[in-house]
Amino acid sequence: MNITSSIRIALRALRVNKLRSSLTMLGIIIGVAAVIVMISIGGGAQARVEEQIKSLGSNLIIVLPGSVTSGGVRMGAGSRSSLTEDDAHAIQREIAEVQAAAPALRGTGHVVAGNNNWSTVFYGVNLEYFEARNWVIASGRGFEPAEITGSGKVLLLGETVARNLFGDSDAIGQTVRVRKVPMQVVGVLERKGQSLQGQDQDDVILMPISTARNRVLGGNLAKVRSVGSISIKVREGANLTEAESEIRSLLRQRHRLQQRGQDDDFTLRNLAEVLSAQEESSRIMTLLLAAVASVSLLVGGIGIMNIMLVSVTERTREIGLRMAVGARGHDILTQFLVEAITLAVIGGLLGVVLGMGGSYAISELAGWRVQLRPESIAIAVGFAAGIGIFFGFYPARKASRLLPIEALRYE
Repeated sequence: MNITSSIRIALRALRVNKLRSSLTMLGIIIGVAAVIVMISIGGGAQARVEEQIKSLGSNLIIVLPGSVTSGGVRMGAGSRSSLTEDDAHAIQREIAEVQAAAPALRGTGHVVAGNNNWSTVFYGVNLEYFEARNWVIASGRGFEPAEITGSGKVLLLGETVARNLFGDSDAIGQTVRVRKVPMQVVGVLERKGQSLQGQDQDDVILMPISTARNRVLGGNLAKVRSVGSISIKVREGANLTEAESEIRSLLRQRHRLQQRGQDDDFTLRNLAEVLSAQEESSRIMTLLLAAVASVSLLVGGIGIMNIMLVSVTERTREIGLRMAVGARGHDILTQFLVEAITLAVIGGLLGVVLGMGGSYAISELAGWRVQLRPESIAIAVGFAAGIGIFFGFYPARKASRLLPIEALRYE
């Protein structure tokens, strides 16, 4: 008997008991749908982490000023101004693994445009900052080299600041006062979204570092070349750990910290390690969610085995009759195995439809990000077919081993 005949007989047997077949498939339907929904949620979380990695900048190392001790109390990182623009230039010039080293000055304050105002954070940066942080300009232009060195009164707005100051109007060419200093908007930055800490990265203003030092922040910063941080982008393929070690050695040499045991007056933060840990956590969460959802698939498989055992018992005389007229054991085995696989596959396909609908509903109603992947759907359906084979084999094997005489006598 060929496989086509086996499938036809299996479908006819399933149609005879529609309600029982439907209830048997229900476990597989729910299991497959649960797996797809859980993987979609986990995939959405992974995609979010990947976006954050891209928004922060790839292969990024942040150098922050060191701490200072006051009254016996050690203050946190950044409490001591120990970094300068010259440190950033030396890092980019002397360490081959470094692609860009961008110093930055940070400040906060109110910005005013016409009758609108907004409290935000601003950074004084140079041209390397955009390369180091993977930040592009959505509209307008960037800074000119003369504006970086000559304290040009120009700035770039993050999307959040532009929206709150100008709404739907074009911000390019408008005048904005930052701490009462009037500046011209020359561009709007591309949207980055939230950081890993949940902060809005688009709530920011960028201006030339000389402008921030000489015109906005002023004070002692106008006399020295100290900076608040240095963002370092390591070249693709370079060893991040080795680059970090070389950066530390260079800064210790420049800051005359050659004595053994003498603490660094700066702090290095390797964001790649943090982001890698976040991505790994997201991946593990996805696997755990899929594993939990797979339990319902196992329950559905047990249901298939139970129903197939009942079916073998009910059709014992039929099996004996078919054997008496020439059917062999592997024909009976194939027939019942096909029935079990058919139940699982039909249930799996219906589960795919339910899972896709559930993922879409969660995305729309709960506002969660989900990501449907073709491979997850294929795995779920394949797993359902595997469940059918695994749990259907024992009842099929039991049916194929029945003796024709005993089967015909069965009441």
